[in-house]
Amino acid sequence: MDAREGAAPAVPDFISGSKKHLIDGKWVEARSGRQIETVNPATGRSLCSIAQGDATDVDLAVAAARRAFEGEWSRWTPHQRRKLILKVHDVIIDHFDELALIETLDMGAPLSRTQGLKEWTSQVLQFFATQCDAATTSTAPNSLPGQFLTLKHLAPVGVVGGIIPWNGPLIGLWWIFGPALATGCTAVLKPAEDASLSVLRVAELMVEAGVPDGVINVVTGYGADAGQALAEHKDVDRIAFTGSTGTAQSIIRASVGNFKRLQLELGGKSPDIVFADADLDKAVPGAAMGVYTNSGQVCVAGTRILVQRSIHDEFVERMKEFTKTIRVGDGLDPNTQLGPLISERQLERVMHYINLGGGEGARLASGGTRLGGELAAGFFVEPTVFAGATNDMTIAREEIFGPVASVIPFDDIDDALQIANDTPFGLAGGVWTRNLSTAHKVSQGIKAGTIWVNCYGVLDPAVGFGGTKMSGYGWKGAREHVEGYLYPKAVYINLD
Repeated sequence: MDAREGAAPAVPDFISGSKKHLIDGKWVEARSGRQIETVNPATGRSLCSIAQGDATDVDLAVAAARRAFEGEWSRWTPHQRRKLILKVHDVIIDHFDELALIETLDMGAPLSRTQGLKEWTSQVLQFFATQCDAATTSTAPNSLPGQFLTLKHLAPVGVVGGIIPWNGPLIGLWWIFGPALATGCTAVLKPAEDASLSVLRVAELMVEAGVPDGVINVVTGYGADAGQALAEHKDVDRIAFTGSTGTAQSIIRASVGNFKRLQLELGGKSPDIVFADADLDKAVPGAAMGVYTNSGQVCVAGTRILVQRSIHDEFVERMKEFTKTIRVGDGLDPNTQLGPLISERQLERVMHYINLGGGEGARLASGGTRLGGELAAGFFVEPTVFAGATNDMTIAREEIFGPVASVIPFDDIDDALQIANDTPFGLAGGVWTRNLSTAHKVSQGIKAGTIWVNCYGVLDPAVGFGGTKMSGYGWKGAREHVEGYLYPKAVYINLD
């Protein structure tokens, strides 16, 4: 499963030296002078370094965002903002091959995946361009005595703090910058310390495209320092966070200082349910890649594969054979399908769960080892299948964030739904069946924000997604996402 043949593309000039924060349209060093080394997870070798920001840097960025919000930016018309987003779109798309390569080098995702994000990025930017008229004023009927005109208006909330994870920064940054530009808000973004380079390059390109000083700001650093400072900051009006449930609980506590609005997309342990009548030629690769895409580092990953008992063994054998066809290796090789995990720390975490699975009685059907040989210096794990798992096992209860699937047998629809919903999470789920009635009943019965039927993982930014229970709240994409950056205002005008 090694895929290292082929000439690697040249490292972009952007990846060199030490990177700075973007604050008020300028590139500035961390006030502390400290740096964080960035590492290519496929090789374990250093790429460059980024600024290690803290509360002092966050203060400067938030102040810049506040000045921009209350300054000339507040007088930009919806048409001007729309033109700006479309200009950003053109610049980003023109440089997308470079951005995809930076993403691959920094966080390990194969070029086949990062280059494939080009059309989605185009789509999401064009969607947010259509939303620049979201802050419109409308009249509303009233039942007041006399002559009153009542107006309802949606106004930008102000300064938005964004905290995004390392598993897809080239996607995650647009859920912050896109609605900020569309609504007239300003933003301070804190990317993950493990993968900040594509965010910094995008920010550089956005400035070149004409985004005014202070409208977007990027502070790099550790979550405990820069992230916590952003979450606690009394001049930040909204926090949009994607990450772990534990960190989200800290952010919720930090938000009480000024009652920040929150949007939280958190962990998942999503059920992907395969019925006996499913087309296994589609369900096996579909469910497998619902786990293994991005090396399992996807919050919606369908890591609990629930399989009807009568086909459990056949499904496991087919999935075992499918995993043998997956090409694992350095993401720079165009044939690679799965890259490394993000870090040595994440590798140790995933191997810990694999060891737990075997110790708790699940049968290791495939994978389960760190890859060696030419890949030994990177953070590679074989795609792993546990068979005959039960829903009370740790591998079925906790989010692993790695290429590990737990296949759990079930008997009938009621049993499947009981197992599917026996989790603190509620982010996503899947159903594989030829029966329309089954598909409808099960998709309605799964308690999660997004359900896929005979497919897995497709997302349209104009439709959006979100979670329930401990998978968070708020909606990403669609009009609901944009309206989260606005607050309603009623105006009563006495006409007498």
